[in-house]
Parts: sequence; structure tokens; C-alpha cells
Amino acid sequence: MSDPIGATALGAVLEVEVGAVAHGGHCVARHEGRVVFVRHALPGELVRVRVTGDHGGYLRADAIEVLRASADRTEAPCEYAAPGRCGGCDWQHVRPDAQRQLKADVVCELFSRMAGLDVRALLGDVVELPGGALHWRTRIEYAVSAAGTVGLRRHRSHEIEPVRRCLLGAAGVDHAPTVQPAWRGVTGVSLVRGDDAEVSVLVHRPGPGRQARGRRPPDRVELVAGQARLSRHVGEHELQVSADGFWQVHPAAVMTYGEIVHAWLSPQAGETVLELYAGAGALTVTLAHAVGQTGRVVAVEASRSAVADATQNLRHWPWAQVIRARVDADAIAALDVQPDLVVLDPPRAGAGAATMQALLDLAPRALAYIACDPASLARDVATARSAGWELAALRAFDAFPMTHHVECIALLRPTR
Repeated sequence: MSDPIGATALGAVLEVEVGAVAHGGHCVARHEGRVVFVRHALPGELVRVRVTGDHGGYLRADAIEVLRASADRTEAPCEYAAPGRCGGCDWQHVRPDAQRQLKADVVCELFSRMAGLDVRALLGDVVELPGGALHWRTRIEYAVSAAGTVGLRRHRSHEIEPVRRCLLGAAGVDHAPTVQPAWRGVTGVSLVRGDDAEVSVLVHRPGPGRQARGRRPPDRVELVAGQARLSRHVGEHELQVSADGFWQVHPAAVMTYGEIVHAWLSPQAGETVLELYAGAGALTVTLAHAVGQTGRVVAVEASRSAVADATQNLRHWPWAQVIRARVDADAIAALDVQPDLVVLDPPRAGAGAATMQALLDLAPRALAYIACDPASLARDVATARSAGWELAALRAFDAFPMTHHVECIALLRPTR
């Protein structure tokens, strides 16, 4: 029936019973003593899988035949969401409400394993954002091959899956672009939609030089159509943000996160707020508005273009200061600020133990942490707990439907 696992099991077809969901868009199964991370499956299913990676102690595999289906299984709406094809979506074969339950299970497992906390009651349900499971994404980078093929990357691969349309994309960015002769040598095309429905087109070209361990240098990005800066709305405030700059890709995310942060921290007039990884000022403007001209906001951001955008966006709040610096423990010590509140929104790797400890040493009355990776958040919460802080609140948001990604916000407070 199935080929036994040998030293190299690539391509082998196995029959496995699928266990619990794991972080990363797969579920865990076992075969002959080895863990198998299975995509395109669901907990409780009996499936046949084809092995796509043999890593010694564990395997990676795609479910290619479902012998016993979960009640949560549904037909994927996208023709490209299948084994061996587009790697952008992990859960198109799962009902949207069940996707959110899987994400809640992942967050709870990570906090239990990495922070020693049972957060099930604290977390509650993963929050569905307005707009549904499709047509929400306001930025898509389409890959372009040397031959001019346009598409999206396959899972854990540099190979391109040719696509005509991405169903996650909002209007204006959902249809794959046509590569122009003048774009010769591009490796990608980004379509970015602003809050006023304007769309900018940027092309990516290989960056100069080489980096360690075979990594590609950062792309050179060039605007070829549309506006260099796009309108973004945060409540009553209109911001201008570089088309190639960071902004939450779900249109409801910024306001949702801002409302939670304000409700939890309750910034008061005259208080000092330290905001790290501030970007173009999405949260900074509302924090500055809350503390008023008798207060102070110190925003730190490493990106030169984001600092330029934030400085312009905060021109009406002179008590908000934007500092360009790489966020680390030394930079925090050099700020010479004693904040009442701290807000941070780090990249996927998280803040890290040293940066977290430096923030906690400032002794704010509360800290709000927005996280795009629950594993990194759980590690940083563990650091805070070791320093005498408590996890006072935790919410998770389905800001990336159909994928395994889940955004979390945590509130930390000192216990002494």
C-alpha cells in the first residue's frame, strides 16, 4: 500500500491519521515513529499524503486523498489552493469559523508550551474582522520569472505558480498584472491599494551586492504607476504613507488594533508614551491626540521612509517625536525617557529578551504588545513574567483569513 520510510522519503505516499493543528498552517501526524507535518488536512481526518520534505527527525507532506473527512472541511474557493500549487493560503479547505478555532488552538498551545500559561479563558474566540474571508488584502506582490511568467510562490519554494487572479486581493490588486517590456529584469510586481481605492504599481529588481548565507540582498523597488504616497485613514485623521511602506494589509486592522490599545491602556492627558516599531504613525497620531499637548509621545522606527512619513503625518502634534533608530536595548537606554505607557508592534521575530527587559526596566504602568507571530509573543511574555509582570489581557484577530497567520494583542502589567 504505502512505501516504507527510508533514508530519503521524498515522493513516498503514506496513510496517516491526522492529529492536532500546529503553528505554520499544518497538522501533526505520525508514521513509524516520525512526526509528519501535513498540509491540506484537518485534525481527525484519515488521509493519504505525499512526502514533500525529509528532515531526518520529521517529514513534511501534502494530503492528496481524504479517506475520512472532517465536518469542518469545505471546497476551496480558489483553483490554485491545492497540493503543490500556490503556497499563500493554508486553510482554504476549512470553513471560516473553523479556521478561527484552529488559530485559537495554535495560540493556546504556544502560550502553554513557551510561556507556561493556560490562556484559553483569557483569549476567548479569535475575532473575525469585517469584510469576510475573501477580497480583503490591499497589497499583493506577484512574482515574475526570468521568462516573464507572473504568479505566486509555491509553498516553501522559489517556483512560481502562474495565476490569473488572487481571491484574497481587494479590487484593483486581485488580478495578476501583465509584465511590460519596459520592466525587463523585474523579479516581482506589487499592487498596493490605498484607503481611497487608488492603486499604485511597484516593480522589484534584484538589489546590488551579496549577503551572508546566500540570502538575497533587499530588492530595489521602483514606482511605475499611481501615486508615490497613498491615503490612509485612522478615524478622523488622514495620513499619507509611501506606497512601498508598511501598512496593515487588512483594511479593518489599524482601527481595530488602535481601539483595543486605547481601551486597555487608557492614555491620559499629560502622560508619556513610548512607541516602538512605529511605522508611518498609524497608532502614534491617536496616542498623541490622547495625551494632548501637555503629554509626550516618543516614536521609534528604523525605516528611513517610514520615519519621513510619520514626521509629516505628525506635524499637527509637535509633542510627538519620531526617532530613527534600530530598536534594541541600547537604543532604548539612549532615549532617556521615563514612559507611563509602552506600545510596541515588532516584526515577526518579536522584540527579544534583551529589548523586553530594557522596556520593563523603564517601569511603565502598562505595556501593549501587537504581534504578528504568536510564538514570538509567547516567548516575550515569558520574559516579562520572569521579570515580575503579568499577562492581563490577550486577544487574537483573524486579520489574514484563509492563511495560518493570526494577529494578537497582549496587555502586560507589573505585579509589584
